[in-house]
Amino acid sequence: MSQANKKPKILVARAIFPDLLAKLEQVAEVQSNQADAIWSSAEIKAAMMDKDGAIVTGSEKVDADMLDASPNLKIVSNIAVGYNNLDMPAFKARQVMATNTPDVLTETTADFGFTLLMATARRVTESEHWLRAGHWKKFSICDTPLAMDIHHSTLGIMGMGRIGQAIARRALGFGMKVRYYNRSRLSTELEKECGATYVDRETLLKESDHIILVMPYTPENHHLFGEKELAMMKPTATLVNIARGGIVDELALAKALKEKRIFAAGIDVFEGEPAVRPELLELKNIVLAPHIASATEKTRRAMIELAIENCLAGIAGKTPPNLLS
Repeated sequence: MSQANKKPKILVARAIFPDLLAKLEQVAEVQSNQADAIWSSAEIKAAMMDKDGAIVTGSEKVDADMLDASPNLKIVSNIAVGYNNLDMPAFKARQVMATNTPDVLTETTADFGFTLLMATARRVTESEHWLRAGHWKKFSICDTPLAMDIHHSTLGIMGMGRIGQAIARRALGFGMKVRYYNRSRLSTELEKECGATYVDRETLLKESDHIILVMPYTPENHHLFGEKELAMMKPTATLVNIARGGIVDELALAKALKEKRIFAAGIDVFEGEPAVRPELLELKNIVLAPHIASATEKTRRAMIELAIENCLAGIAGKTPPNLLS
């Protein structure tokens, strides 16, 4: 086989659907982690050294040291919207492309964000545990886990990108008043479409009955939501995080929930995931999910297909559809 026709070498760092792997193997020499083991940084570095491209998830951190050890690497394709696992300055300095998978998971993630909001406000998890523990002995108007209404309440959305906007549109069906805070204000047309009103962060925290976090993680956003922000919320308010774990100070949240300074929380993302702080696990007034906002088969397949498309385009010297750098 001539050099020109030689198949590129691609690393797939986590398990993907077998049929999609088979398609990729038709055009590339693939090293795939189909055992879905959690590789250490050293193992990722070793696997990436001779590759032309790599397909990773948010669980795999790719830093300057790894890039320096991979002289043939042209692109790292992330199967996620967020890319805080990628050292973007290092990518830019070394002219290695990085991509993500936006758009294909917007509606599914918005569905789950609203699902988590409803489960949190209506105490679904806590009520199920209450039932399973045998506490449901009779019908009672007051002696059951009483919840907070969603309809005609005020929803505060922090981060008004594609997913935030999709959540806002869902809230309209519940007659909710939607308030949002974002780095930049939406156009008048988009605000009207979403039925959303722009407010400053303090107003959103103080006036919202339910708050949902959808902003991207950046070093500046680390523990953006902590003791001070929780203290501004209503004691009857709920907090939902489907953004990134590092945005919320989890110890401060656990303390606020334990002391009933806010009503409840719903969390799909964690700072040390897959590890979860025991302080959160001990609480009743929290709904915990294992980072499943995009976890439908249709959406996960679309994410992987887009990541493959990005990777192959970058290796071929083309501009990938979702280029970050």
